[in-house]
Amino acid sequence: MAKPRSEYVCQSCGSVFPKWAGRCEACGAWNTLVEELSGGTGTPGGLGARPKARGKGRRVSFVGLKGEGATVARWVSGIAEFDRVTGGGLVPGSAVLVGGDPGIGKSTLLLQAAAALASNSGRPCAYVSGEEAIDQVRLRAERLGVTDAPVELASATSVRDLLDALDRPDGEGPGVVVIDSIQTMFVDTLESAPGTVAQVRASAQELIRLAKARGFVLLLVGHVTKEGMIAGPKVLEHMVDAVLTFEGERGHQFRILRTTKNRFGPTDEIGVFEMTERGLLEVANPSALFLAERRGEVSGASVFAGLEGTRPVLVEIQALVAPSSLGTPRRAVVGWDSGRLAMVLAVLEARCGLTFAGQDVYLNVAGGLRISEPAADLAVAAALVSALVDRPVPAEAVVFGEIGLAGEVRAVSQADQRLKEAAKLGFERAFMPPRRGKAGKAAPAEGALEILEIGHLQDLVETLSTVSPDAPMRRQA
Repeated sequence: MAKPRSEYVCQSCGSVFPKWAGRCEACGAWNTLVEELSGGTGTPGGLGARPKARGKGRRVSFVGLKGEGATVARWVSGIAEFDRVTGGGLVPGSAVLVGGDPGIGKSTLLLQAAAALASNSGRPCAYVSGEEAIDQVRLRAERLGVTDAPVELASATSVRDLLDALDRPDGEGPGVVVIDSIQTMFVDTLESAPGTVAQVRASAQELIRLAKARGFVLLLVGHVTKEGMIAGPKVLEHMVDAVLTFEGERGHQFRILRTTKNRFGPTDEIGVFEMTERGLLEVANPSALFLAERRGEVSGASVFAGLEGTRPVLVEIQALVAPSSLGTPRRAVVGWDSGRLAMVLAVLEARCGLTFAGQDVYLNVAGGLRISEPAADLAVAAALVSALVDRPVPAEAVVFGEIGLAGEVRAVSQADQRLKEAAKLGFERAFMPPRRGKAGKAAPAEGALEILEIGHLQDLVETLSTVSPDAPMRRQA
């Protein structure tokens, strides 16, 4: 029998090296190489020796794209925000990875989802905790009021033991299995510690294989690094069918479940929850929640009509411009891209003649939501100009549009949905890009809105500098 040899695996990217080094040559990370024992004298880059061939393999049969079987029905939990993010429910045999910061509420969310799925599907769900004892999970279930749900609890970390317990005949096993967390699981054929790249990859592979063979839904909880990325090898995100991230600020009660990958539904979909003493409560109208504490006639604030997945969301963007005593003024951003802010400031200075030199600039997206779409450029510019000239943006106006480097305002997608959401919440005005061609036709909800089409950023600066917040606006052709 070949003697096992040592390999050094990067905990950041999973690359394998024959000897230790302080810096990974593949990803450039420092002090991430950890010694692991391979199963034999295989070549570098593998976990062990390649097994010898044992005769011919079995012939693989190919089938057509159109099948004769019935469409697989999704399992709906009844939690509307959770079902929205998963694309309308969970697909049997799928694997879902849920990541988030420590203490953000991942275990609470999945315990509530498991209890709801077990009650609606008629099949029991299994909740496996590798971090807590059974009594600790029961305390959480009692606080959430789900003790009567048919959920089976277990505290285990060995993948071999879990496979023996979950490998039951079809129809007799659990419908949903929650693993909290995948970083605590280990395969006893590897000598490395739980949480290492090799263990996370091997544990996930074995669990996903059984889930697809037996048809149960596998929900994996994943830890995140200090940069907010899911810990472990990147291949883990490729192995699963959906990746959900649970976001939120400790100072806010709002929690956002966001889809970053979904093979069975749209991506970038969000579900909004509110953290309470009784657990997570779904928020049916997040726009009204994000704007609940908004004050009207305040300079440096604008309402952005955004789009998260297929859902229009209205959120307040706040800006503060103050004189700086530093040689290099500060640029602080919360909830938006700092590079995008630098670009908007440069366009305002170069194309509109405004001066932000010697001024500290602070930008905040109220409510803890993080915005990534370029359509927020015009709303950010409106808040910055309003703070600089100390004139409020019209209180009943929404703003959206993308800004180019020449100062032009470009059209964005789904403008009709944004306007409909604004009209539904009682807004009366809209600053938006010009609409041309077929996109220039009026949407059904536009009759309730006065629309000012902004073709260049200079038009916005002149409007905010001269027009009274209560003055009627004309609609441009």
